Amino acid sequence: MTPETTAPPMQGQIAEPPGLPDMEEARNATGLRALVAGILSTWPARVSAVVLGLIVLMAILAPLLGTVDPVKLDPSIRLQGSTAAHWLGTDSFGRDMYSRIVYGARVSLAVGAGTAVIALALGILFGVLTGYFAWADIVIMRFMDGLMAIPGILLAIALVAFSGATITTVLIAIAIPEVPRVARMVRSVILGVRNEPYVEAASVLGTGTMQMIWRHLLPNTVAPLIVQGTYIFASAIMTESILSFLGAGVPPETPSWGNMMADGRTFFLLKPELILYPGVMVSLTVLSVNMLGDVLRDRLDPRMAKRL
Repeated sequence: MTPETTAPPMQGQIAEPPGLPDMEEARNATGLRALVAGILSTWPARVSAVVLGLIVLMAILAPLLGTVDPVKLDPSIRLQGSTAAHWLGTDSFGRDMYSRIVYGARVSLAVGAGTAVIALALGILFGVLTGYFAWADIVIMRFMDGLMAIPGILLAIALVAFSGATITTVLIAIAIPEVPRVARMVRSVILGVRNEPYVEAASVLGTGTMQMIWRHLLPNTVAPLIVQGTYIFASAIMTESILSFLGAGVPPETPSWGNMMADGRTFFLLKPELILYPGVMVSLTVLSVNMLGDVLRDRLDPRMAKRL
């Protein structure tokens, strides 16, 4: 048997230099570092990143940071002020406010991240189908238009009331109204690039449908999806707080910032900090995520980047 030899490049072709994958990885790593440096180049972005990082760290280390069981009831110390045992006082059921705020970060961040993942996954699926297949566009987008015609908060309340108040139900109820927005965005991007010369050339060369979508169409949606994901994350935290405040969110015994504000509204005039403390945490989290999303949009959008 003769040893295999590599055929020389044909005339008009350029031989790929050795180590090209390593060069590509290095280029991607450099681009990622430049993106991170660009995002953190302004002080609002740095402050937002630090605040959000501290909130995430608080959620991860909740079992270590919490001083008291957040669901433990002790009516003998209800509506107590700040003490050595209860740093932020207690609520109307005698539960420790500080521990509930710490553990509430877990629920709020889990709802935000879970909603973003569900909405992006379904939105990408429907957006690819409607943008690439004409037959799917007619059917799916009319359904998406119908969903967008219903106010998101009302749809979420209806779904929670129908299925019961659990964290999983709340995730799905908040994510479904966001799916049409993601699907329309993905669809618009794919409609804009599917007639590009490189896509038509790949089609002529016999590229399969899945490979065409995965290698040539989906990469164009990454930047807008990252930005959209940050807004969905922040909106989901706010929506969960609204649902819990209205009594249609996560179970009442679950320590979440929305439940804390719902429990404290009856005693607002007597002890306003029952709503103030969780409200500040919701505001800081949403503001930090939205500011980072704005910076990401400015850095990832070529039209905005030219102005920077």
